[in-house]
Amino acid sequence: MADLKIKFLGVDFENPTVLASGILGVTASSLKNVVRNGAGGVTTKSIWLEEHKGHKNPTMLGNEHYFLNAVGLSDAGIDKAKETFAEYNEDKPAPLIASIVAYSKKDFAELAEKITELAPDIVEVNISCPNVDDEFGKPFACVAASADDVTKVVKKHTNLPVIIKLSPNVPNISEIAKACADAGCDGFCAINTAGPGMQIDLETRMPILANKVGGLSGPALKPIAVRCVYDAYKATGLPIIGTGGVLYGEDAIEMMMAGATLVGVGTAVYYRETDVFRKIANEMSEWCDKHGIKDLTELIGTAHGR
Repeated sequence: MADLKIKFLGVDFENPTVLASGILGVTASSLKNVVRNGAGGVTTKSIWLEEHKGHKNPTMLGNEHYFLNAVGLSDAGIDKAKETFAEYNEDKPAPLIASIVAYSKKDFAELAEKITELAPDIVEVNISCPNVDDEFGKPFACVAASADDVTKVVKKHTNLPVIIKLSPNVPNISEIAKACADAGCDGFCAINTAGPGMQIDLETRMPILANKVGGLSGPALKPIAVRCVYDAYKATGLPIIGTGGVLYGEDAIEMMMAGATLVGVGTAVYYRETDVFRKIANEMSEWCDKHGIKDLTELIGTAHGR
């Protein structure tokens, strides 16, 4: 089997699969369980300064084509996160990416300092959740100047590598990515969920989710995610965690050809169970063996003709 080890922003990963934020990563034990099931790295749920309740149930629904979620970024806050990080880092089995989210640039600055003290390997800045717009206004990811400002603030308050989580819900993701790159970010996670979308129950004639709408993920998102990764890589050349609709090894290979170095895996847990990370890694290895690929870096960005 091909060796899938790869380096991302100076951090070594056993394979390119990374748990996406908001999936299974609530406790240290759940994060470690994901690694036991084959993940090369894990991302925490998006962490707020203070406790954030999120939305009421039902918050999720799925079918064979897509998945909708409106969890609303529920989180117990940074103080609770300290316990999770301490337990995970005692015998850290794989790199840990800390996702942070905030209402304001001031909160992002404070969070960046506090999260740095907890010693993750990389900081992911979530500026792009699509189902909290009504509460907090337009996401930072939708305006280049705002994305630029948040990037500068976070970079100023941490010495860790910083990646910006981009939104597909923009006219020109290349413009947003370039603004973040110019502001000093080290890479990207592309992308967050799209939408928001809605599904209506035919019997009750009402939206199924309590929030009415939710972020779209799953198989339907993959073509959009691949295009966004392609555009962000073309615009900046920075390392990317390609995320969105990755269910199989070939999906991951496609993401890397578009420009990703790592591949985020989230909703695939719903479709292929928790050991989907090992399944995807094995499928990638088999593909590489079949096509004579010895080093995964040979694949990165090849769709650009380089």
